[in-house]
Amino acid sequence: MLNIVSMQMKSGSAVLDYSRPKSLDEALRTLAGGDWRVLAGGTDLYPVAGPRLAGPVLDVTAIPGFSGLSGDQDLRIGAATTWTDIANANLPEAARALQQAARQIGGRQVQNAGTIGGNLCNASPAADGVPPLLALGAEVELVSAAGTRRLGLQDFLLGPRRTALRTGEILAAIVVPGSGLRGRSAFVKLGARSHLVISIAMVAARLAVDGDRVTEAAIAVGAASPVAVRLPQVEAALVGARVAEAALRVTSADVVASLAPIDDVRATAAYRRAAVAELVRRAVSEALA
Repeated sequence: MLNIVSMQMKSGSAVLDYSRPKSLDEALRTLAGGDWRVLAGGTDLYPVAGPRLAGPVLDVTAIPGFSGLSGDQDLRIGAATTWTDIANANLPEAARALQQAARQIGGRQVQNAGTIGGNLCNASPAADGVPPLLALGAEVELVSAAGTRRLGLQDFLLGPRRTALRTGEILAAIVVPGSGLRGRSAFVKLGARSHLVISIAMVAARLAVDGDRVTEAAIAVGAASPVAVRLPQVEAALVGARVAEAALRVTSADVVASLAPIDDVRATAAYRRAAVAELVRRAVSEALA
């Protein structure tokens, strides 16, 4: 029997269907039975809903495996894992940027309720969690009645508020392959203040070192393109650089080559281009410090 209840909404007389399934099979059966809105932390869903949350709601927070971090070689993060849990987890140094981002997303209440899966499915160009995950080479695990499929995060995010989720699919987890857990990382965010602010731009840098040379580099930038992007030209310039000189290899031309910033209420496109180049240098220096 499906765990579906009706709730009387305080803002009006409409009745809202709400389901909090205890298993993945139950969740998928429920999802197949109507136009359900998937809910995890609700920190993105509720603010945009206004006075009334339309449509039946499918709460995924009770599904086994949808919360928590696990794995020996690969790192698996359940989609309903909160930012607080990520910030407090014992993770490799390569995931330091993700934990730094987790501590800067909203305020403490948002971090306690907001989830990594909701951050990705909301698909905001300024989602702070995306650049660190791109730098880790993260993949998303999507489940439906037809089975499970994996996509690289760069293929999952299609544009502002657009993802590759198909009808009947749920984002179950984010998987970081072992190859993405090499080295050390750093996250640098630019905003009008340090917390409770939408980023003007943010950068995640992950670098691996052998001796005094950079052997691997992954640099990702958010809020400066329709979706967060890696910077392949910067990465290529960093590989082989001496640690002490790595930040000097970061040129503005290489940085802006992959970006497509816009003018908005937070900053102009020109300011973002100049700011991101400096943020990349700072992130590289911090990751190598």
